[in-house]
Amino acid sequence: MQKLTMGFLVMWATIISMSWVYAAPDLEVNTPAISAIKNSMQARHNQLAPHYASGAIGLTKDGLIAVRDTTAVPLKDRQGINALVAAENADRNALYKEIAAGNGHPEWRGDIQGTFAGRWIDKAQGGWYYQNDAGWMKK
Repeated sequence: MQKLTMGFLVMWATIISMSWVYAAPDLEVNTPAISAIKNSMQARHNQLAPHYASGAIGLTKDGLIAVRDTTAVPLKDRQGINALVAAENADRNALYKEIAAGNGHPEWRGDIQGTFAGRWIDKAQGGWYYQNDAGWMKK
């Protein structure tokens, strides 16, 4: 009887742990912190859009953005674009962290960032640059 009970407990623990393994993050989770980050990113997007279009900046394969071609930016504007890219990347990193926390799984941050990296590239407009394992590509 004791072996049967122990076997049942092991089987039950396995079933429960398997359900946790297959849990998927809710990428649409919303908290006040996530809303604030999204609002900040949306407000900045109009400043970034011309630089995406010119090829000066692009989407990286790790879910961030980078200055891709400094020559596409007038010298007087280069410091400003670096600040925009830094602010955008800070918000993106914070977004991934907050979505993981909002799901109750801070350890999912890397997976969430990877998922968003693909989403950003999929949603990019034609002519924008993105990075893959081969380097920079034009969409």
